Amino acid sequence: MQPVVKLEDIHKTYSNGEIEVRAVRGVSIDIHRGDFVALMGASGSGKSTLMNLLGCLDRPTRGRYFLDGIDVSGLDRNELADIRNQKLGFVFQGFNLLARTTALENVELPMLYSPQRISSRVMRDRAMQSLEIVGLGKRFDHYPSQLSGGQQQRVAIARALVNQPQVLLADEPTGNLDSRTSVEVMGVFQRLNDQGITILMVTHELDIAHYCRRNLILRDGLIVSDVQVHPRLLSAVELKKLDDAEAAAKLTAAH
Repeated sequence: MQPVVKLEDIHKTYSNGEIEVRAVRGVSIDIHRGDFVALMGASGSGKSTLMNLLGCLDRPTRGRYFLDGIDVSGLDRNELADIRNQKLGFVFQGFNLLARTTALENVELPMLYSPQRISSRVMRDRAMQSLEIVGLGKRFDHYPSQLSGGQQQRVAIARALVNQPQVLLADEPTGNLDSRTSVEVMGVFQRLNDQGITILMVTHELDIAHYCRRNLILRDGLIVSDVQVHPRLLSAVELKKLDDAEAAAKLTAAH
């Protein structure tokens, strides 16, 4: 089966005057449909640069990148924008929701930039469907300020899904969330992955990586480890343990 993401000897070098920084130094990987990959590494390992390349936000200095069978390595800016809109969904640490816009309207936004003209009714129906997938169908008319951090991130996930992307890219999606909410959000990602959605997630948290099916570790611009793992599954017992720990911490603080 053809991989949905294929990198062939990808390099990225930045020049700063006479100094060259080799951020990515010959990465070759295949990511198949239905993979759930954690991309990990210390600061300066090259994981953010690699994520930008995978997200078509930057071009490699050398090498080839095939996304859903299309060689995107040499596409121009407008072509890359179309690829991002049609093939990729993005989830960020900071949610990036518009404050004065409802959850439904936030989710509709990517469809406004689609090359195909989409009617208002279809946009609304697709946005509602995405919100229902992440369990927020009843909160469609709420503004971000009326939602918890976890709910805001679920709106962001729904927005990333609305154009039915080939790959969902998540950059530290639990970085602004507490432990319990992080587990709930990872549960959402796991359910999406169970439905066949391919997910690539940058994280520096080993606990979060344990919810994925495959862990890639970068060091000095190279992949030094690529391991298939048995993912930790979200459970009511785990959520109860988190609740008990939080309750105990509050009781200790009160005394």
